[in-house]
Amino acid sequence: MKLIIIRHGDPDYSIDSLTEKGWREAKLLSDRISVMEVKKFYVSPLGRARDTASITLKKMNREAEMLPWLREFHAPIVDEMTGDKRLPWDFLPADWTGVKEYYDRNLWHTVPVMQSGDVISEAMRVYTGLDEILKNHGYERDGNLYRVMSPNNDTIVLFCHFGVECIMLGHLLGISPLVLWHGFCAAPTSVTTLVTEERRKGIAYFRMSSFGDISHLYAAGEEPAFAARFCETYDNAAERHD
Repeated sequence: MKLIIIRHGDPDYSIDSLTEKGWREAKLLSDRISVMEVKKFYVSPLGRARDTASITLKKMNREAEMLPWLREFHAPIVDEMTGDKRLPWDFLPADWTGVKEYYDRNLWHTVPVMQSGDVISEAMRVYTGLDEILKNHGYERDGNLYRVMSPNNDTIVLFCHFGVECIMLGHLLGISPLVLWHGFCAAPTSVTTLVTEERRKGIAYFRMSSFGDISHLYAAGEEPAFAARFCETYDNAAERHD
């Protein structure tokens, strides 16, 4: 089975949709996805993901099932410095790399700042939701592996967001999401692909064959959006520092 996770196009967060560039990216993405044989489409309820998916779905005359847990990962924590609520997946490197628990797939959520929010409950909601759709497609979670109930070569596509994508990848691959959130960068309309490995009958594991692929943009001469990136050097004042 093939699992494809797609981040939405360049976002206009003020209206929860896409920028003009984002719509161009979504069109180029649709040219890539629409030639695939896709068993099932799933989409986040948020506008920027639904708008990204809409072009592909219209071109293929298909519909997508909307899943609430595919929305951007939402579990606000309390900032230890300001007391304000903030995202749990946007730290400066110096603020998380010295905490060994953040590198542990089983302990990342036990750090006090993470416990100030509903982080693990929200993560469990994503884990459960992902496992439910995989079970519906023939693969049932069993520890760190999946029991193959109905082996297949189906392709399923999820249109969602970078934060929740990392939660899903952490669950499938056994990696702390903190490492994925801060060490990986999935540009808008990027395509991440995982394929089951079944070298023992009845036992499957998901292997990532590509992460954050934006070849459809490069092939068309469309520069990737800067969203999800930060300043390459501190002196690059025109790039994101926040």
